[in-house]
Amino acid sequence: MTETLEIASEREILYDRLADRLETAFNLNRKVVSFQANKEEPIYRWFKYKEGFSSALVKYFLTEYGQKPGKLLDPFAGAGTTLFAGQELGWEAHGIEILPVGVFVMQTREALNEIDLPLLRTVVKNLWGELAKVENYELHIQHISITKAAFPDETETLLNKYLSYCSSIENAGIKTILRFAAISVLEEISYTRKDGQYLRWDYRSKRDLSGKPFDKGKILSFEEALKHKLNQILTDLSPDKPFTLFDQYPTNGNGHEQFPVNIIEGSCLEELPKIEDNSFDFIVTSPPYCNRYDYTRTYALELIYLGNNREQITHLRQSMLSCTVENKEKVDYLERFYASIGKQNIFEEIIEVYQGSAAMTEVNSLLAELNKLEKLNNKNVPRMVKNYFLEMCFVVYEMARITKSGGYCVMVNDNVRYGGEEIPVDLILSEFAENFGFNINKIFVLPKGKGNSSQQMGNYGRTETRKCVYLWQKK
Repeated sequence: MTETLEIASEREILYDRLADRLETAFNLNRKVVSFQANKEEPIYRWFKYKEGFSSALVKYFLTEYGQKPGKLLDPFAGAGTTLFAGQELGWEAHGIEILPVGVFVMQTREALNEIDLPLLRTVVKNLWGELAKVENYELHIQHISITKAAFPDETETLLNKYLSYCSSIENAGIKTILRFAAISVLEEISYTRKDGQYLRWDYRSKRDLSGKPFDKGKILSFEEALKHKLNQILTDLSPDKPFTLFDQYPTNGNGHEQFPVNIIEGSCLEELPKIEDNSFDFIVTSPPYCNRYDYTRTYALELIYLGNNREQITHLRQSMLSCTVENKEKVDYLERFYASIGKQNIFEEIIEVYQGSAAMTEVNSLLAELNKLEKLNNKNVPRMVKNYFLEMCFVVYEMARITKSGGYCVMVNDNVRYGGEEIPVDLILSEFAENFGFNINKIFVLPKGKGNSSQQMGNYGRTETRKCVYLWQKK
């Protein structure tokens, strides 16, 4: 009788090679590696920014593995958790962020450090009287298709008047805080609610809606919502509050000087190559996950509020890391970009590492086959996954290049599953990292993983994918 030997897949081979680096981290949980643990910090109580991780996670790794404060980078800075947590510990923090919403939140945090609180109280006290005087105002909000009729007519008029009034304020810090207060209540005063990566519409809106009517409950007036938000901000900023985030200390508790954060607005695919070699002691980051999440849809109201038009948002969507099925390939652009800065050979080196990953090749082939069999819920998933990892290969190379010898990179990311097949994001990115000069010290695995969608559960049963925090060290 002839025995049939089962041939291990490339993903299994990679898992076996890195299995000793995988370690269940019982001291980490979903709250710590998500935004949830930040809810007690003022900025996150005021504005719902659900992407990213907690300050506690950043401080843990900086304290545990950083011998002393140095230069810190987050190439996907989001709302600035890494930057401001590092600043508190005396690190010189730099962040790159492409989404204008995140950049605006970080700028607000910076403005709060130097806010004239008595002046802010006076401006808020006189606000409604000043608004009543506004007659000629600009139409600041230019809707895109997915935001049309998002606000009651009266609310939209007041929003435009309010933004016109804000633009007349000379004190930059006060202007920023007032604009921030209104962006924080857009969902409350609209007919929409964030639902995954989409906006769910209330039955009272003027839009033609299909399916079961959705009732989001009470829709606040602009005045009611804004008064509550401004009162919340003023209360949290009061000197008798226990919060220390905005205290103006020249040094932190360890006697190290505190540095202002450096915010770079743009794509890390373009900004990282501009940074000199061996510039940073520590990187803490969480890139967009390979999960079809479109930030330009989730934050569509906030983007138009900040003055972005349809063309700008379309360009933004395509410039962001490829994690939605709408993203087009960037490989030709990246080749031209690297050639333009005299690094054509680096481009070719990165492509070679990507193409040399047997597990990556297997994933791409497998998804292409599942696509032919019509087992994927969107025909563009294979393209998205291929380009996500290709672009992340460039990011990992650049992070390795700019990290000092002995320095660390901490990355939070989730594995994903398509067509019932798990894609080991942690292993493939770690393999890239090894090729570019990182040691894979640990891949910390959360005790509880991420469950698959209800659709995938029906087709493939209940399974979990790993949620991980990678710890890489520059050789």
